[in-house]
Order: sequence, then C-alpha cells, then structure tokens
Amino acid sequence: MALMCPRPLLRYRSFAILLFAPLLLLPLPITVPTRVCLQYLNDTNMLFVGGLIVAISVERWNLHKRIALRVLLILGVKPALLMLGFMIVTAFLSMWISNTATTAMMVPIVQAVLDQMDNTENDVTMMEQATGQTNTVIELEEKNASDPTPVQVISNGQVPDGTRSSEEKKMKKRICKGMTLCVCYAASIGGTATLTGTGPNMVLKGQMNQLYPDNNDVVNFASWFGFAFPNMILMLVLAWLWLQCSFMGFNFKKSWGCGTVRTAKEKAAYNVLKAEMKKLGPISYAEFNVLVMFALLVLLWFSRHPGFVKGWASRLFPEGEKYITDSAPAVFIALLLFILPANKPKFIGWNSSMSDTEQTEEDIKKPFLSAPLLDWNVVQRKMPWSIVLLLGGGFALADASANSGLSAWLGHQMTPLGSIPPWSIATVLSLIIAVFTECTSNVATATLFLPVFSSMATSVKIHPLYVMLPGTLSASFAFMLPVATPPNAIVFSYGHIRVLDMVRSGIVMNIIGVFCVTLAINTWGRPIFELDTFPTWANSTTNQ
Repeated sequence: MALMCPRPLLRYRSFAILLFAPLLLLPLPITVPTRVCLQYLNDTNMLFVGGLIVAISVERWNLHKRIALRVLLILGVKPALLMLGFMIVTAFLSMWISNTATTAMMVPIVQAVLDQMDNTENDVTMMEQATGQTNTVIELEEKNASDPTPVQVISNGQVPDGTRSSEEKKMKKRICKGMTLCVCYAASIGGTATLTGTGPNMVLKGQMNQLYPDNNDVVNFASWFGFAFPNMILMLVLAWLWLQCSFMGFNFKKSWGCGTVRTAKEKAAYNVLKAEMKKLGPISYAEFNVLVMFALLVLLWFSRHPGFVKGWASRLFPEGEKYITDSAPAVFIALLLFILPANKPKFIGWNSSMSDTEQTEEDIKKPFLSAPLLDWNVVQRKMPWSIVLLLGGGFALADASANSGLSAWLGHQMTPLGSIPPWSIATVLSLIIAVFTECTSNVATATLFLPVFSSMATSVKIHPLYVMLPGTLSASFAFMLPVATPPNAIVFSYGHIRVLDMVRSGIVMNIIGVFCVTLAINTWGRPIFELDTFPTWANSTTNQ
C-alpha cells in the first residue's frame, strides 16, 4: 500500500516543475557572470513586454469584446450616442491593449451595426412602398388581369437604388465615414493616456532614464496618467464634436433622440449588439481570472508611488525602493498568467479505501492544474517583437549619442532658441512632430526627436519634459493618411472612406491635438512635473 502512495502525486508534477525549476536556476546569473546588452533588456523594455503579455491575455479570452459590447448597450444607439460609445470603448481599450488590436476588434462591430441599420432601412422602405402602391396594383389587376405588372425587387430583397433619394444615399455614406473614422482616431487618442498604451510613451520613459539617470522616477505610471488622461478626455470630446458636425450634422433632437421614439434602425442596431453579447455567453472562469489580474496590475501601478502618500514599494522595500519600478508589477502579473489555470482545478486525491481498479488511470494521469491562462506559443505569435527591438535600438542610439558627445553638440547649436518663449517652442515642435509622424512610425519619430529635444532643453535651461512631453504625445497624432498608423489602414481597408476624407478630417484632428497638448503642459502639467523650474537632475547631467 505504501508503494502506491506516490502515484497520485503524478497529478502535481507540472505544479512541482513550475515551482522548483526557477528556484534551481536562480544561482545561474551569479555563477556565470555574462554581460547582456542592457539597452535591449532594460527596465522600460521589461515594462513594455509585461504590459503586452497582459494585453494578449485580455485578447485571447475576448474580455475586451465583452467590455465593448456592455458599454455600447448601456450608452444606447442614438446616432450621437452610438458614435460616442464607439469612441469611448475604443479609447479605453487602447489604454491597455495595442491600438491595432483594438481597431481590428471594433471595426467589425461597427460594420455589423451599420449593415443591420441599412438592411432595416431597406425593409422599412419596401413596406412603405408596398403600402402606398396597394391601391394602384389592385386597379391595374382589375383593368388588365392577364398582364400584371410586378413590383421590381432585387433578388436579395432590397429595393433598387433608384427608389432612394440621392440625399439619403449621401447621408448614409457620411454616417459610414464618421462611424469608421471615429474608431481609428479614438484608438490613437486612447493610447496616449497610459504609459504602456503606445510605443512613444515607452520611448520617453526609457530616454528619461537613459539621459537623466537621477531624475527621481519623475515619469511613472501614476504621474503620466495624471497628466495624459485629462488630455485624452479633452481630445476625445473635441474629436467627437468635430466628427459629429462634419459627417452627421449637429441636429440636437435627431442626434440625441430627445423626445423621440426609437426608430427601426436603432432597434436593429441594438439587437445586433445584444446578439453579439449573447454569443459570448456568461463570463467564464478564465475571463474572470484575467479581469482580476488586470485590475490587480492597475492597482499595483497606481499605488506603487502615488506621490501624496507612501506607496507599497517604499513600505515593503525601504532600502531598495529604487529597484522596484513599474516593470516589477508588470512582470509579476505576466508570470502569474502563465501559472493560473484557465479552468477550475479539481482536487482528486488518492483514497486508501479504494482498490486499484477503482482508482482509474485517467484520474491519476489528470494534472492538478488545467492549461494556464497563457502559453508561450500564443505570446510568441502575438507579441510585436519588432517594436521591442526598435525600442532597444532607440535606447542604444541615445546612449551612443550621449557618450560620443553628439547630444551635447546638438544642444549647443540650439542655444539661440533661448530667446523664444518656451510655450511657442513647444507648440512649434508639436506641429513638426505631428506632420512628421504621418510619414514614419510613431515609435521611430519619438526615438529620433526626443534626444534632440532633450539636448535643446538643457541648452536653453528649460525643463526637459516641457518639450519632450508635447513631442511624445504628438508622435501619436497620425490622423491624416491611411499609411500613417495601422488603425488608419484597417479602417481604410473597409472601403467607406477615401484618402481625401481622411486628410480633411485629419488636419483638424492634428490642430485639436496640438491645441490640447499645449493647454495641458501650460496648466495641469506644470504642478505635476514642476515644469516652471529647471531641475537639478537635468543640470547635473548637463555638467557631466
């Protein structure tokens, strides 16, 4: 009997391997002192990778789609509210997962809603025409019963285009353009709100740590969110007003539905959203686990170093607080996603009163933990490794520029700019970046310009973040061209908009973005980052 006791332990072998393998490998970095290129595996890159792994888990279990549909059902399907709902959901999801993944998930939902509204409009038009022509058809049948004139209908049940007025068709096209453009614009805007939301934000974080190592962690998740989130809200509202006026017209009663009954098209749109929500079914064990991990990560980020009170990092690690950065919670939660099961674990142990035949082989071989929430194959397939390498290359370039003296030389050449007011410098630089990012990737734009802006700021003795923050945010303002950013390309591929439509809307969007950023750094940004002073950590770096 004693020999049979270890057999049920086979069910726990995966758990034991998961627990003891890292412990056995811990001495390896000490016993084998090899050097790694730190710029490609620094703190910022680990924060980026950890955040992306959490985002991949959200995508894998369709948690983002459940959140999107729930918010849209709550907000309603009136034209203005529907567009606002699409923008709010897209912006919120883009704060945490990639802009491309958010757009790729939202545009099919928008398309399904638009198609159902169009089909319902066709059905209503056919019913109205059939009702209006009833008397005429009866008279024709009485006059010439042998030669009836059928009503012309297309095989798919739609009335020919000739029966629609040109004004209705134009309005339908404008609505399609506005509804699809709002998704890609909201995706770019939403990514600016969090430190891990988009690549340029991570470039700024890495460049600050690289160029100013004694900056006292001035740019962290909490400080960035306090600065960028209000800016995102302001941009989102202004963008919604602009798209509403340019594509749908600002008819308050029609757009908001005040005092009106829900039309057939609005009911159809609501039914589409409700049907998609029903397909997801009740929330699964895996979705709940991912939601808890996501909420825990956000809580750890905000409470690590909130600023007004001591965070958990300083309380738990009073001597080593500087080593506990935003990347620590991100990597910790990412590791948990590879451990936590996707299904409820079943505790089936060995029963000594049962015979060998009763203790089935299947129960013994069944593992203690089911498949985890994430596996490496999924992460390897969805992880944008090119962006990780691009970030590392940018940090290496910044390090080389500082060590070679190139940054100091560039800063010296920009000394005459000290006679220009700082707010005008920031505004002009934001406009330059907003135009430049239409032709290059936002990460490459930030990587190229931020070291130059840093050198310029230290030369003219203004706070480096006063010019680096607007440059970082403006790198995400790629609104004018389909090739400017993947969300624009996804929306353009659906065929509702032309390049000229995107250019016309994008010009105004760029102006809105630069205006909001200029307002942000000159109002609430000043106390958050102390932009009115030239910091000592920047001065010490300059003197080195």
